[in-house]
Amino acid sequence: MTDYTEYFDEVIQAHEAIERWFAVAQDEAELERLLTRFSPRFCMVSPLGRVLDFEALRALFQMAGGKKSGFRIALSELHGIAIHEHGATVSYREQQTDASGLHTDRRSTVVFEKLASGQIIWLHLHETFCSV
Repeated sequence: MTDYTEYFDEVIQAHEAIERWFAVAQDEAELERLLTRFSPRFCMVSPLGRVLDFEALRALFQMAGGKKSGFRIALSELHGIAIHEHGATVSYREQQTDASGLHTDRRSTVVFEKLASGQIIWLHLHETFCSV
């Protein structure tokens, strides 16, 4: 049996950090710590089909930091797709809510790169909205 634990842990820990970033105003140093989870070659396909690179992700985080009162992320359905010497691909379901009552539900697939240091970084993320 293939063990995806360290990749699932990264999904969970990254989303905890993202949840804090969006919900609570923090300093620039915290943003830089959050961004170290992502490859400089990071690419994300948003649920609406928009493609964001690392700099667009940085801009998104800078714009929204501390501005989503009550923001919460619930993760489920973590599933390993492929694992190899230099990383893994996993999928998960992500439900977001905030104090205004806005709720989104999405399925995501992430490609991770595992650096020689052992650090796991996000290389590619593809999100798709789930119909309610």
